[in-house]
Amino acid sequence: MKEAFENLRCLVIGTGVSGKGAAKLLLSIGAVVILFDENENVDTDSIRASFGKDERIRVIKGNLPYEVKNSIDLVVLSPGVPLSNPLVRYFDEKDTEIIGEVELAFCCGKGDVLAITGTNGKTTTTTLLGEIMKNYAEKEGKGRKVFVVGNIGDPYTLYANDMDDDTITVAEISSFQLETIKAFKPKVSAVLNITPDHLNRHHTMENYVAVKKRITENQDEDCVVVLNLDDPYTVKMAEGQKGKVVFFTKDADAASKCDGDVVVLKGKDIFYNDKKIISTDETKLLGTHNYENIMAAIAMAVNYGVDTEVITDTVRNFNAVEHRIEFVENVNGVDYYNDSKGTNPDASIKAVEAMIRPTILIGGGYDKKSSFDELIDSFDGKVKLLVLIGETAELIRDTAFKKGFEKVLMASDLKEAVRLCHDNAVAGDAVLLSPACASWDQFKNYEERGNLFKEYVRAL
Repeated sequence: MKEAFENLRCLVIGTGVSGKGAAKLLLSIGAVVILFDENENVDTDSIRASFGKDERIRVIKGNLPYEVKNSIDLVVLSPGVPLSNPLVRYFDEKDTEIIGEVELAFCCGKGDVLAITGTNGKTTTTTLLGEIMKNYAEKEGKGRKVFVVGNIGDPYTLYANDMDDDTITVAEISSFQLETIKAFKPKVSAVLNITPDHLNRHHTMENYVAVKKRITENQDEDCVVVLNLDDPYTVKMAEGQKGKVVFFTKDADAASKCDGDVVVLKGKDIFYNDKKIISTDETKLLGTHNYENIMAAIAMAVNYGVDTEVITDTVRNFNAVEHRIEFVENVNGVDYYNDSKGTNPDASIKAVEAMIRPTILIGGGYDKKSSFDELIDSFDGKVKLLVLIGETAELIRDTAFKKGFEKVLMASDLKEAVRLCHDNAVAGDAVLLSPACASWDQFKNYEERGNLFKEYVRAL
């Protein structure tokens, strides 16, 4: 399908890693590219220099000239650009084709796609499944290429040209990316869970759920979808699926009543139907939420045809993903954990539940219009102190006070928050950075927030 893009005048909106990846892919297949960003502070000279001497690309910031607008054949959106953006609406009203960078990569790539979405757990599940598939490909000994791409870090577009019919692509797909798919069709997909998130963009839960379900919309009878039996939103997604539906659950009673294949946690053991795959005592991951991630990865791998020995060995040796309840350091008997990827209340609730020590929690950040009531409810005697930073600090504090939790300290920034935790912790405690919010108020991304946290802890 690469030929369809040759000589097209393509507007790529957004100059981040996804936008640059899309632009490079388009140039490689013969398109003419306008790379555009509304941010006036973008360094267009350095961005343009990264494309070398290729004369088929132009980088523009601020406002898009009228003559450029009228010359565009195709618009490619970076995930951070909503469909409600005025410029995007302009092209939509002109009936200009609009796709996202994931759709572009899928159209240009080859091989099988295994795609994962959900509110929480995507990165851990994607990383684990990626390791399983790499080990599977190595054991096969046929030189099959495996790429782990998407919202996890490396843009899908970065590797599309390197794919062949035998390639396996494991992709973490966000709701932002699902907004703009058209032909995207995973051989195996998974929706891990649905809890309120990104409502500042999707506005309603109904919209958010509908966007997440889109990961299955092009799947047919030869495809598989893996769903969470414990989540009412994902259970409902099973209705009307053309392909095979496989559930995972931590509820053995629910599993016994389930028609079809199911991965279930029974005590400490994980089974695929009646076959034991692994015990949770053998894994290095903390918390029930991670056992759910493991079950989802098992379901996807089994249904791709991976033998259980490869799956078990990979899960047994898999380490926690960076920034996801990542152990940092023990300082004077206090364990510090980095869960910077806890960017919504539900993710942070799971991190709190995974703690086995009295815990000081650092929370707060960019306001995505979330409610924090359930986060405070989850403390349940485990959180001894809450230290807050960022835009949502006062909102979370007020919610805590309303719920009767008054052990709250306010910090001006993350460095001060770490110092306050150190001053108030005693041997045997844990300090957990799990903000329940995005990072964009004070940081470039959750990785920067997590790395700074680790730097401040190690300087104590």
